[in-house]
Amino acid sequence: MSTADQPKDGKRSPAKPTPKPRDKAKPASPSRAGGARPPPGGARSGPPGGAPARRGPARAPTSRPRGPREDYPTVQAFVAIGANLGDAEASVKAAMAAIGALQRTTVTARSSLYRSEPVDAEGPDFVNAVVAVRTGLDAEQFLVALQRLETQAGRERPFPNAPRTLDLDLLMHGNSVVDTPTLTLPHPRMRERAFVLKPLAEIAPDKVPRAALARVTGQVVKRIV
Repeated sequence: MSTADQPKDGKRSPAKPTPKPRDKAKPASPSRAGGARPPPGGARSGPPGGAPARRGPARAPTSRPRGPREDYPTVQAFVAIGANLGDAEASVKAAMAAIGALQRTTVTARSSLYRSEPVDAEGPDFVNAVVAVRTGLDAEQFLVALQRLETQAGRERPFPNAPRTLDLDLLMHGNSVVDTPTLTLPHPRMRERAFVLKPLAEIAPDKVPRAALARVTGQVVKRIV
């Protein structure tokens, strides 16, 4: 040290501290940097513990739009039902339900059940009834459907007017007038048979003239159910 640098009092001035090198910038904490610290084992999409993430309130399920309702024109028809083999009452009731289950067909009225002696037929007494329906089937289609029900019920035709497990006669189909080898409408003998006219008059009195009922008063028909 030169004399020029020495203090006048003979004491040395303290040495100036050497500045320490600046620490390297530490990475910002995730919480301070605006992000969440990932948990060990990788990031999770939901809360800890494996629980599923909470979602907003569930929306009520929307009902699916229904397809268009099938609309079709219908006519009123009447069917006479009879049976005289096996459990005839059960067969007639089952036939009523089966007719109502036919395609495009709904039973709108059912008569009581009646018991009668065979007319132009053989075997035990018959159980008879009549149903009114609304149907979208034409007369020929409806006849085919009725004959199919007879076959399903075990109907056999070994000879004309044989006893039967089920007999279905199409009496009227709207205002149809039909005369073919397989179908005649209105039924040609319906006004000659009390076991048809009485149950028919019960559910559709406007379809049975009083004069027609008077002509069959000699035929014994008993209401049973």
